[in-house]
Amino acid sequence: MCGIAGIIDIHPRRDIDRDLLERMNKSQLHRGPDQGGVHVEPGVGLAHRRLSIIDLSNGKQPLYNEDESVVVVYNGEIYNFQGLAEELKQHGHTFRTHCDTEVIVHAWEQWGEQCVRRFRGMFAFAIWDRNKKTFFAARDRLGIKPLYYALLPDGRLTFASELKALLVDSSLPRKLEASAVEEYFAFGYVPEPKTILEGVYKLHPGHTLTLSHEKSKPIIKKYWDVSFRSNGLDNVQDIEHELIERLREAVKIRLVAEVPLGAFLSGGVDSSSIVAMMAGLSSDPVKTCSIAFDNPDYNESDFASQVATQYRTDHFVERVKSDDFDLIDILAGLYDEPYADSSAIPTYRVCELARKKVIVALSGDGGDENFAGYRRYRWHMHEEKIRSLLPQLVRRPLFGMLGKLYPKADWAPRIFRAKSTFQALARNSAEAYLHSVSFVYDDLRSKLFSDEFKRKLNGYHAMEVFQKYIDKAPTDDALSLVQYLDMKTYLPGDILTKVDRASMAHSLEVRVPILDHEFVEWVSGLPSSIKLSGGEGKHIFKSSLKPYLSNDILYRKKMGFAVPLSAWFRGPLRDRVRQSILGGSLIDSDIFNHRSLHKIVDENESGVRDHSTAIWTLLMFEASYRNVLDVS
Repeated sequence: MCGIAGIIDIHPRRDIDRDLLERMNKSQLHRGPDQGGVHVEPGVGLAHRRLSIIDLSNGKQPLYNEDESVVVVYNGEIYNFQGLAEELKQHGHTFRTHCDTEVIVHAWEQWGEQCVRRFRGMFAFAIWDRNKKTFFAARDRLGIKPLYYALLPDGRLTFASELKALLVDSSLPRKLEASAVEEYFAFGYVPEPKTILEGVYKLHPGHTLTLSHEKSKPIIKKYWDVSFRSNGLDNVQDIEHELIERLREAVKIRLVAEVPLGAFLSGGVDSSSIVAMMAGLSSDPVKTCSIAFDNPDYNESDFASQVATQYRTDHFVERVKSDDFDLIDILAGLYDEPYADSSAIPTYRVCELARKKVIVALSGDGGDENFAGYRRYRWHMHEEKIRSLLPQLVRRPLFGMLGKLYPKADWAPRIFRAKSTFQALARNSAEAYLHSVSFVYDDLRSKLFSDEFKRKLNGYHAMEVFQKYIDKAPTDDALSLVQYLDMKTYLPGDILTKVDRASMAHSLEVRVPILDHEFVEWVSGLPSSIKLSGGEGKHIFKSSLKPYLSNDILYRKKMGFAVPLSAWFRGPLRDRVRQSILGGSLIDSDIFNHRSLHKIVDENESGVRDHSTAIWTLLMFEASYRNVLDVS
């Protein structure tokens, strides 16, 4: 895996500051410690950091075509590059390396902007074509690899794999994007295409960016979307057989590497399925890595050991302390933007462990989005049944009133925590789903923000993120729609961002077979009724895997990478919470209502309310606020 960066100024092709470009490149050294290179000509500067995986001796970037009129910098893997290379050779193109990067250069020459449709893999790349006087950039279909860009006041376009590289340029305005703050506190991350900074963007997954001498502004185009179009299969046994064959093939093409390769193994269905497929494709033992927690409530290592024993893997386990909160500031530096998924902590640790043994690791990410595995899907569909029985005109006042009157009971078993359910039933389907995924609910966000900041928002609400996708969604099936929303928001904004930054912090490449776009397209065409069936998520996935995994693995309670936030904030992090939230930059800003900040902290400390998620969201915002905006 690699890091890319660049400065484009083709209007009117002013000289590029090479020193600035080198410093941008150096800021991403962790993404590619093996090699670095730059290309500079009037109006164009491209930079690259390389983590060598394939063709170790030749694949140095920037990489050129035969006459050096086309140059590319690239981050990712194109798994069908060998077949594409043979096809391009038949069209007369000459190859000097055996790496996938060179395929991009010649594919651009042969097919232009349509070249991205031919690539199967994960990628973010940027091309400069001197003859066409065109800059072209693209991001893979699901958003596995990141690509940030900014339009600067002086007309330059800068881009990079991480926001920190753009921040190297002191001419980049560091002005907070108010609507992104609202989105962050709703989702726990800033969804594409915004960033926390005004004028800085993330290129949407499945999109391209083109800037030519004919246009003064970049043109953004969508080249792919998941279709949810029926694939015509209805025989369960046929589906199970084809699912395994497609999964095995997606895994197989991701086993090509000239460096040590292994897999994450949590003991959950998704990672276990990947290890099972790898074991059947390799004559050597699969290298597997997992972490164990010293707190049994969060420890899945016994399940990972079961799978490791079954498939005789070369298994590595390290025990991690549950009080691993020293990573807060490190994480803020890794993610740049505020990022509130606390599972970033164990993800960081498992990547740290894996890098001791391998340079490439396969993961099971994407299984929940593809096969409706999240518990919230089950609750959403239960609520949908009730919503279908009562019109909105009845539900909104009835359940809205119950939601206000019913006490908030965070301490109680879920069956008695009806307040959130009443609030969800008072909403329409999309509003309710946003409520279910929100880190900080509407009512608390309203109290949290200051009147001055609300004026800046001018009525903007995070629901607009969902609405823009709903308006153009390729499905009206209730379950498929929320899966689609997650694929457009939660998957790239949270899950894949988490894995990319945590792995790249340790110069580790992570490959995600379940997010192979051909596999995703096929799975999306399966009936939703066999994904979530009888209250069981991933129903068809689990039944397909019965010959490969035990029922203990397939049907155990889902745990995930959780951390004990509530215990931290009432114990060892109590002073840190007060100092960060009540004694620093948050209080000095115009964003928050001071009284609400004090109330959240006080209520959480006393045990009156569990505000641990909101507090973690505030802590990560404060750390990012200091880093990105350079305030203290």
